[in-house]
This record gives sequence, C-alpha cells and structure tokens, in this order.
Amino acid sequence: MIRIGKANDNDFVVNNPSVSRYHAQLHYDKSGSLMLEDLGSSNGTFVNDNQIAKKRILPTDVIRLGDNYILNQQVVLNANNDYSEEFEKLKKIYKVYIEAKVKIQSSNQLKTRLLQSLPFAIPGIIGVTIGFIGNGSEKLFAASLAITILLPTMGIYLGARQAAKIPVKLQTLADKFKIDYVCPKCRTYLGENPWEALRNKQNCPACKAKWVYNRK
Repeated sequence: MIRIGKANDNDFVVNNPSVSRYHAQLHYDKSGSLMLEDLGSSNGTFVNDNQIAKKRILPTDVIRLGDNYILNQQVVLNANNDYSEEFEKLKKIYKVYIEAKVKIQSSNQLKTRLLQSLPFAIPGIIGVTIGFIGNGSEKLFAASLAITILLPTMGIYLGARQAAKIPVKLQTLADKFKIDYVCPKCRTYLGENPWEALRNKQNCPACKAKWVYNRK
C-alpha cells in the first residue's frame, strides 16, 4: 500500500497546494490489479477527469490529485522501490536466450558431424561402385584412392571451420543478453541465473529493488 499526500510521513510526498495531507492511496487487490482510493481529500481524486472514491486503474489512465497535480503512477510505484512489473519482462528475455543458445549449439554440432562423417562414408560407396564396374581398371583404382584420401581430409577441414563458428555466434548472443538481462533499476547484469531463481530472491542483491512486491 502506497499512501500519497502532502504530509512528510506519506510513502509518496506531493508538495502541491490543492493536494491534501493524506490525499489518496495505491494498493493491489486480491487479483493483482492496481487500485486507487481517495482518502477523503478536500479537492478530490480524478481518473480521466472523473472524480472517484475508489477505482481500479490501468497504466494508460490519467490520474489527477486536486486541481492540477498529475500523478505518474509508475513513478510512484518505483519510488516505493517496486520494480516487479519490469522484472516480469526479464522472464521472456531469459527464455529466448536459452532457446537460441541451445539452437546454435545443436545446429552447429549436427552440421559439424555431417561434414566430418560423410566424406568418410562416400569413399566406401565409391569403392564398392568401382568394384562392380571397374573390372580392375588402374585409373579407376587411382581415382578411388585419391578420393579416399582427399574427401576425409576436406571433411575434417570443413568440420573444423563449422565448429569454429559456434563460439562466435554464442559470444554475439551473450553480448546482447548481457545488455538486456539486467536489474531494471540499477542495470546490474544478472548473469545466466534462471529467472525463477532470481524471483525466489525477491529483490536485487545490489540495489535492493523489489522484484516480487508484497501486494497484500
């Protein structure tokens, strides 16, 4: 619960002549919706220019206290150190990162194995074919021997090149993740800690921003 008004003991202090000492309060109902309640103010509390006593509000609603003070609800929530809404968005960032990382690793491993194994299988197939059609031809035998040596060598080379791409792709992905997966308040990188594990901690170890806000 966040109490708003002119008195210094409010959770969010507003220095405005038309705002009462204890003007209004914000709190979450049982469903998690944000509620705005007037506390018997002298000049009223308004949502989208309609005076209210108590009303569920949305992020797009315009809140006015008294004659002219426009209340920014996100600023009020953040002033109370509540970053739970912003923290919730990190769940998707972590999920997308892990999925992309697994995809890069599995895809590149498959390509690497194919490039390295197929050249070893092809000479065997060619050798069997030559055995049927070559009738002991020295030229075909020499060609088969050259293929037997060259193809595996090329496969090892191409496989190594493909494998070398994995660290580069993973580093590019990690660099972006380090920018996005940060505390919404102090911007500290949260490492590769699973989102659920961070949620269980409930707040940032660096700045103590509330990630899981007590909405009772």
